[in-house]
Amino acid sequence: MRCEVEVYLRKGIVYVPTMGKMDEGFYRGVEAAAVVPVSNTDEVRQALHATIARGNPIVPILRRSEIPPPVLLKYAGIGRWSAFERGLLFWEIIEDDGTFRIAGQRKQPDGMWRDDPEQIITLPPSATADDVVERMIAILQAAVRLERR
Repeated sequence: MRCEVEVYLRKGIVYVPTMGKMDEGFYRGVEAAAVVPVSNTDEVRQALHATIARGNPIVPILRRSEIPPPVLLKYAGIGRWSAFERGLLFWEIIEDDGTFRIAGQRKQPDGMWRDDPEQIITLPPSATADDVVERMIAILQAAVRLERR
C-alpha cells in the first residue's frame, strides 16, 4: 500500500494538506489541512503524524472545469498558486509497502515540481512513521536556518 504526503514550507509556516487519491498515481490536496509555524515542533509533529495516519482518501476525478483552487491558498491568504510558490520549499513523503522516502522537490523549467535527486532520502526498511516525522522536522528546521542566512 502506498501513501503520499506533501509538506510545504513558506515564510516559516508548514502546510500539510491531506492528499486525496483520484486514480493510480494521481493525487490532489483536499481538506483537512494543517498549517503550523515551523518553530512549533510539537504541532508540526502532530500535523505530520495525523496526515500520515489519514492516508490518501479516495476522491472523485474531476473535469478541468470542476477542479477547485488548491486547498492551501485559503490558509495562506493568497489568491493564486503562482504567488504561493514564490519562496516555497516542498517535499513529498512516500510510504510504499512499509518503506519511507523523503524527496525534496525542485521546480522545473516546464513549471512542474519534480524530485530533486540531491534531496532524496530513503529510510531503512525498519524505519517507522515516528522516524520519518522526526527526519522531516529536522529537514524543515534546517531549511529555515539556511533561509535566515
